[in-house]
Amino acid sequence: MTTGIITEISGPLVKAKGMADSSIREIVHVGKMQLTGEIIEMHQDVASIQVYEETSGLKPGEEVVATGNPLSVELGPGLLRKMFDGIQRPLQDFMDKTGSNFLVRGESIDILDHDKKWPFTAVKSVGDKVEAGDIIGTVPETKIIETRIMVPVGIEGTIKSIESGDFTVKEVICVVETADGDKELTMTQKWPVRQGRPYKKKTTPKTPLKTGQRVIDTFFPITKGGVAAVPGPFGAGKTVVQHQIAKFADVDVVVYVGCGERGNEMTDVINEFPELVDPKTGESIMERTILIANTSNMPVAAREASIYTGITIAEYFRDMGYSVAIMADSTSRWAEALREMSGRMEEMPGDEGYPAYLGSRIAEYYERAGLVEVLGSEGRVGSVSAIGAVSPPGGDISEPVTQNTLRIVKVFWSLDSKLSQQRHFPSINWLDSYSQYSADVQAYNDEHIEAGWGERVRHFMALLQEEASLQEIVRLVGLDSLSEKDKLTLVIAAMIREDFLQQNAFDDVDTTTSEVKQLKLLHIINTFEEEAREAMRLGAYYKEIMEGTQEVREHIARAKYIPEEQIDQFDSIHDEIKASLKSVLERGGAANA
Repeated sequence: MTTGIITEISGPLVKAKGMADSSIREIVHVGKMQLTGEIIEMHQDVASIQVYEETSGLKPGEEVVATGNPLSVELGPGLLRKMFDGIQRPLQDFMDKTGSNFLVRGESIDILDHDKKWPFTAVKSVGDKVEAGDIIGTVPETKIIETRIMVPVGIEGTIKSIESGDFTVKEVICVVETADGDKELTMTQKWPVRQGRPYKKKTTPKTPLKTGQRVIDTFFPITKGGVAAVPGPFGAGKTVVQHQIAKFADVDVVVYVGCGERGNEMTDVINEFPELVDPKTGESIMERTILIANTSNMPVAAREASIYTGITIAEYFRDMGYSVAIMADSTSRWAEALREMSGRMEEMPGDEGYPAYLGSRIAEYYERAGLVEVLGSEGRVGSVSAIGAVSPPGGDISEPVTQNTLRIVKVFWSLDSKLSQQRHFPSINWLDSYSQYSADVQAYNDEHIEAGWGERVRHFMALLQEEASLQEIVRLVGLDSLSEKDKLTLVIAAMIREDFLQQNAFDDVDTTTSEVKQLKLLHIINTFEEEAREAMRLGAYYKEIMEGTQEVREHIARAKYIPEEQIDQFDSIHDEIKASLKSVLERGGAANA
């Protein structure tokens, strides 16, 4: 075991000499308080260590002890419904042990509950051949998610013994006879957080990840296994967008990483999520959620590790064959932690003081997402969808973190402060945002939801772009300068914006919308456009159409508040649209006669 002596302390950065036998990324215990740290740089026998706990009180001359292991997470039953910090310390258990609302330094605690017995059901038998990734049994961890116990990476052979029953996570449940001798398996395994878990093959994701947010699902979709960024200025709604996706996304497991954000935002998550009911299962959303909290008042070095901890846990559930979504809120605060540590190490700064390797670190994180065929002989497929919030200072998306993120991700949800000031939420700007998955998702929806979905979406997007051009003319010379047809275009575009894209996250009905209801909403707006344009073609004036359809347009505006179980009401709105415009034509004909 390597030991060294502290020579220099600079905030969370500690330098120690006599560490020649240690290696980069090795975990060490620092000082008399046994603070947890990680070696991030070596010069001869001097190691630079980022310490994951407050370093006040440390003195030069104190001892540093290397563990020989990299920063790793413990994976097994007991992860779901828990909140961890950036280096996977269970915060509730930590508080119970220390009796403090703050992180007491130098305390060690089991990541998973080593005393609790879990009901293990074997799915393999003695004599079965197994390889890395094969499922040997299951544990019903929550009411909706079973933890599938897998053969660890690097083990292949024949099962010598296995039994069902109640076991702790550290008790032997299976013995595998390998070429190198017998290997005893427990329900846990450890994995280095900075190393992606292996898989057989990564494939192009084409199945949409349904979020329940209309502007995302319809115009800027993300796929299961896709990557997306949500940049936006303070107050534009980044956190609420991520909360909404975490609550209602069509995934099996959610990992939510609060990375350097305000403590009250994580408090909202803790208070809201247990009370929310998963619409698919009828159970609490926490039954499928893991929270990682490294808020702005917690150690900055652990913030840098938090997203790696989150993505490794996400990969673990992916390897079981689940679809997983990981939310990182926000990667800007993670990048600031990188910048602080880089500055303390006196590295050559890049743009705006960020380290030169910022782009490669961001790429490493997002590249761990994807749709993959996982290890094992069963041919399972799992996915990790990564959605990262970015908080550019002053909303300037030309800054390095946003630009490096946009080079990697395929979905850009551009939050607009002007829209948020107008109380339009989600404040995703439909002219600046994009999704490179749109073509695949529209083809999928054409096949599985309704033929012509993609064509209708493209038509409505063209209307919104046309509206932007017409608004420029209106600002210059006034509304009266537009033709009757263009005035009608502005009305229909306003319907798309206000009655479809605008969505109330705090309304019990409007907070999430199924794809069937989204289709119904698009249908009634499309029906109004077709009938109104046909009436205008047959001689009706714009003013007559507006006066004759005032009531039905109010019904269209309130349609998004129709509960899912009363979705048949949309059919009566269709009939009302046609009847009202037919009446407009009849009155116009009578007046002309």
